[in-house]
Amino acid sequence: MSPSTWTLEIESPAPAARLFKAVLDWHNLAPKLLPNIVASAVGIQGEGSVGSVRQLNFTSAMPFGYVKERLDFVDFDKFEFKQSLIEGGDLGKKIESASTQFKFEQTSKGGCVCKVVTTYKPLPGVDNKDEVAKGKEAVTATIKAAEAYVLANPGAYV
Repeated sequence: MSPSTWTLEIESPAPAARLFKAVLDWHNLAPKLLPNIVASAVGIQGEGSVGSVRQLNFTSAMPFGYVKERLDFVDFDKFEFKQSLIEGGDLGKKIESASTQFKFEQTSKGGCVCKVVTTYKPLPGVDNKDEVAKGKEAVTATIKAAEAYVLANPGAYV
């Protein structure tokens, strides 16, 4: 099967630079902000540069136990990064591969727009329509949780 793509734009009152840093640091924030979903998380390899790998371990609220993500691209000046799923999640069960690119664009009102593009290759015979909706919900929840943290903690991720 050929790759499929979905996109999402999320407006936020948080500044682009701070929200970008918070989402990039999600493995440290997620267990604190969403303990009912993310049981624990750890950086496995690297220090946040290209090639770094992180693992998020989920509670029973998720249909799978964990995901490992690799940072494929990061631009700290343009507030943009791309990560790939390398293990866990639906990899090998519903999809052959998946990557997500995040870009945080500053708005004139002081907030930002987070533009998300996810590209995935479904396994033959698998309908991922419901999974796309769940993916968009999960990304939105991640951005909104990071946003709430950044807005409630003015000294964080400056």
